[in-house]
Amino acid sequence: MTDHPAPLPNDEERQLVEWLADMNEDDALALAKRMLLEDGKDPLRVLELCRNAMDIVGKRFEEGEYFLPELVLAGEMLETIGAIAKPLIKNAPGEEARKLGKVLIGTVHGDLHDIGKNIVSFMLDINGFEVKDIGIDVPVQTFIDEIGAYQPDVVGLSGFLTLAFDSMKETIAAIDGAGQRGGLKIMIGGGQIDETVRAYTGADAFGVNAVEAVNLCKQWMEAA
Repeated sequence: MTDHPAPLPNDEERQLVEWLADMNEDDALALAKRMLLEDGKDPLRVLELCRNAMDIVGKRFEEGEYFLPELVLAGEMLETIGAIAKPLIKNAPGEEARKLGKVLIGTVHGDLHDIGKNIVSFMLDINGFEVKDIGIDVPVQTFIDEIGAYQPDVVGLSGFLTLAFDSMKETIAAIDGAGQRGGLKIMIGGGQIDETVRAYTGADAFGVNAVEAVNLCKQWMEAA
């Protein structure tokens, strides 16, 4: 996916990104459905356009132009389009049936954002990982319990707000304290996350977007 430069968006694609970013739900969903079901557009391309729109939504939220209702609506639009696109990807010829690894993902306690997490879960799923998404505002103990029950290869901690950094640090310290780190890899993502934050939280790596998160998991599984 990353070897080829992304095609430049045509007018229809630009329109979809604009309508999604502007919260024009009816027109955006109608266009996405037409592109996927009638025009036979590559579902991965449509999802990439959705991600571009979500990047714009995220920026508008950071700048105080959008608030929580817009984030929720954006997430719902993405979910609707994803539900149409996903089966179309699953049916691609030569699809690898064997799962590459298990990923447990959730938004840390104190943070209610799930758009980024949902995109990462989705991209991991269609790239051959078994994903368990445990939701938003997840208490530390829930991560500990779920890791024990699910036995994942990778844990993804998501958080959009800066207060999530402390929650990530606390969660990772608890995973270490519970003796669960072992061969487990932990990645963090969302909002303003960079190498400084990664070092602060004690995570193994951070991903700036869903594609990077998928690549990280693939590298870890190959190394294992």
